Amino acid sequence: MSPYLGEFLGTATLMLLGSGVVAGVLLPQSKSQHGGWLVIAVAWGLAVLFGIYAAAPSGSGAHMNSALTIALAALGKFPWAQVPGYVAAQVSGAALGSTLAYLAYLPHWNGDLDPLAKRAVFCTAPAIRNFPAAILCEVIGSFVLMFGVLIIGANKMTEGLAPFAVAGLVVAIGLSLGGPTGYAINPARDLGPRIAHALLPIPGKADSDWAYAWVPVLAPVVGMLLAAGFWHAFYA
Repeated sequence: MSPYLGEFLGTATLMLLGSGVVAGVLLPQSKSQHGGWLVIAVAWGLAVLFGIYAAAPSGSGAHMNSALTIALAALGKFPWAQVPGYVAAQVSGAALGSTLAYLAYLPHWNGDLDPLAKRAVFCTAPAIRNFPAAILCEVIGSFVLMFGVLIIGANKMTEGLAPFAVAGLVVAIGLSLGGPTGYAINPARDLGPRIAHALLPIPGKADSDWAYAWVPVLAPVVGMLLAAGFWHAFYA
């Protein structure tokens, strides 16, 4: 399997399960409606876990995160020549995954629901619309994710358990730092589904909020590059 296909399938799996749990918690007449933030955070961690396993046979490294790919390239742990292909695979895979989640809940989109909640199934938005604060939160969360991935990869205690450790880290970030922005911490996870939201025939949907869309694309890259620089300065 091509590593690009692995990234595509891994990110599609991530977003099918990730968008799926948000749809289940938010959409009317879903049996999991009102499941709450804990359900969402835990399911996102499991989505990362199974995304890793979906991508693993390709030998892609299961990045599933464009900021992670860029930061690993900056550290010299990944070839820059493959970055564009990985990013394209991740964004398109994320768009497919969220589209499949939309189809899985197809009868539920017609219900009486805030259009912003429908959009939340696909992409993130800040709880308080303060751009500097949202950028800072995404930078911090992305720094923690990148630094955690590097620590897990370097720690002999996690040999064979790295996918579970990364999944647990994502759950922790969601529970601890996810409230202000919905914790994109991944450009592909937000951009691909936002494009899908713009294109899909969702009844009563809001606009796709392109004015905010650059924040979950740029801030995770900044946060992960900062973490890569910190790692190189003190750990490498």
